[in-house]
Amino acid sequence: MEDLKCNKQATKFYLLMMPGTKVFKTKEVSHQIGSTRLSFASPDDMMKLLGLEPGSVSIMGLMNDHDNAVQLLIDEDVLKDDYIGCHPCVNTSSLKIKTSDIIEKYLPAVKHDYITVRLTGMI
Repeated sequence: MEDLKCNKQATKFYLLMMPGTKVFKTKEVSHQIGSTRLSFASPDDMMKLLGLEPGSVSIMGLMNDHDNAVQLLIDEDVLKDDYIGCHPCVNTSSLKIKTSDIIEKYLPAVKHDYITVRLTGMI
């Protein structure tokens, strides 16, 4: 599951990748990254920063973030899996990509790094 989040002032943006079996707790993630409370980014910000509409948010959208305005956050459990599932910038289909290819090839190609976070909340 991927969502675009922002701080309270909407001056910093984060793309959070987390397993669908976990619950997003803003206090938990905000504390780990030294940010104010996170919330969903607006549809306008999603389009402006990633070229994506709500429901289509994906790590693939980082290719449109030429100014590196979005910081990628990845839950540690996502990194443990051999594959990552994501939308190819539309929500009508999905991709299954090797996690190592995302980390070692895709992210360097789009000039983004990531911060590992730990979400403990379970559904």
